[in-house]
Amino acid sequence: MSDRGILLLNLGSPASTEVADVRRYLNQFLMDPCVVDLPWPARRLLVSLILLRRPRESAAAYASIWWQEGSPLVVISRRVRDQLRARLDMPVELAMRYGEPSVEQGILALAEQGVGEILLMHQYPQFADSTITTSIREAQRVIAKHGLKVKLTVLPAFYGREDYLDSLVASAQPHLQHGFDHLLFSYHGLPERHLRKADPTGNHCLSSADCCARPSPAHATCYRAQCRAVSQAFAERMELRPEQWSMAFQSRLGRDKWIEPYTEETLAELAARGVKRLLVMCPAFTADCIETLEEIGDRGREQFIEAGGEELVLVPCLNDHPQWMDTLAHWARTEPVSA
Repeated sequence: MSDRGILLLNLGSPASTEVADVRRYLNQFLMDPCVVDLPWPARRLLVSLILLRRPRESAAAYASIWWQEGSPLVVISRRVRDQLRARLDMPVELAMRYGEPSVEQGILALAEQGVGEILLMHQYPQFADSTITTSIREAQRVIAKHGLKVKLTVLPAFYGREDYLDSLVASAQPHLQHGFDHLLFSYHGLPERHLRKADPTGNHCLSSADCCARPSPAHATCYRAQCRAVSQAFAERMELRPEQWSMAFQSRLGRDKWIEPYTEETLAELAARGVKRLLVMCPAFTADCIETLEEIGDRGREQFIEAGGEELVLVPCLNDHPQWMDTLAHWARTEPVSA
């Protein structure tokens, strides 16, 4: 048995589609200062206003995509955990940053198995404070709270790893072979201020229209540049012409300026340009969830068809594709221990 244990971590999901459970989940998620980066009083006021209506709307959305076994994200994540357990001679536990199983439950379960090191194997290809940073902080908090004598190793953002990109191509390729007019990469959005805050140079991100195309140390923590890198790498591997694909950003919240272009506007523009059969991939996610299944697969499809398109095909996420499972298992064995 290895001294290393794996904490497989994803964003999370409400416990059920009941409004109370959705409200509890949204409150935990939105009150995270890495997600809504406002001072506590302003954050509390804003979230309280959001929670007046949003839980009921979100509960209906979750109900429309909920599986018999539970939340699609959690069900898929359990399958990934089980696949890793079958491939590895080390403990593997599942955690969700928000909801359950919690990070605390996952870390304590690994500690009970006597591991000396925990590899935090988050499922976020691109870096963002609202995903990777908050996960690290929560893991550190739990370890400190319980005085655990374990070392924490964190998987870096893996958007540029060749085996990740190869897995992405292998899982999506069958869906592209049936023919399409255009491929849209739709990534989860971020407020523009999050990009500026994460820019170590202080003057690169969003400084010009081509900032993501110009080399810079800022790209190491620039979510948008990393999304662009994934899209370009995928297109090159699939030998797509520039006019065959584009990228956009979904899931806006609030009135602040978010990364553009916006997915809902792009869907209408593509239909207006005469695109009839549209494929949509969501490479910010490794497992299908409400943002892919409901926001794109249901609402996005309706928007596209109402705007004049004929067919929108949602390409599934990596989920538990065998090549992706082999890639994760390889990382579990080989990721260097943090210094």
